Amino acid sequence: MRYTQKNAEVIESWRRKYKLIWFEPVSHETFEKARRGEWDITLTPLKPVPHAWIGDVSGKKILGLAAGGAQQMPIMAALGAECTILDISPSQLENERVVSRREGYQIEVIEGDMSQPLPFADAAFDMIINPISNHYIEDVLPVFAECYRVLKPGGYLLCGLDTGIHYIFDENEEKVVHSLPFNPLKDPALYDEMMRRDLGLQFSHTLEEQIGGQLKAGFRLLDIYEDTNIAGLFYEMNIPKYMATRSQKPLP
Repeated sequence: MRYTQKNAEVIESWRRKYKLIWFEPVSHETFEKARRGEWDITLTPLKPVPHAWIGDVSGKKILGLAAGGAQQMPIMAALGAECTILDISPSQLENERVVSRREGYQIEVIEGDMSQPLPFADAAFDMIINPISNHYIEDVLPVFAECYRVLKPGGYLLCGLDTGIHYIFDENEEKVVHSLPFNPLKDPALYDEMMRRDLGLQFSHTLEEQIGGQLKAGFRLLDIYEDTNIAGLFYEMNIPKYMATRSQKPLP
């Protein structure tokens, strides 16, 4: 079994046991407000994406990459975009189907693994929206290369990214207990710990990998912001745990 499939199984179990923000689809009221121009989406737990990052998406082709759950894509559909969603979680994808049927819009729903080559033609999309998710894959550089390939020239990549800082701390975010890089596939004791804590297989990634990886793929970084966690000591002390980036595939 690929480690990403193990993570898919963990996410399915989380959906049965926990009520997490990433599992809650948008309401009908939220969808209707978006149609009237009142909307927000997030790539990280707390801070909304600046509206200028999105712009006018009417008629644009948007890929929600590992963005299942019916949070970002319904808003984009309400704004007039043609949406495609790729996610490894069947139940997160089912949320997308349920909301699209409820609100009467079309969305292409694809079960897939973002760590593998994307099943799309070159230059297929105007925008990719990728909320925090690449900490569930070991190597992020191929993901950025694939995003670059499937975006049209002038297209935008919006990513939520994990800074990796919390991986060095214990469960209470108080004591340093791990070194970096954090990779349970290369540390049997760490693998056992992640399984015991029902956290799936997660990986730290450096700024070199995440920002540098986008630049090496050919993107031009346009903007960035930081965000903290939704609760816990990091939240209380306003310690950045996440960041979001807006990058563009340059025009010829």
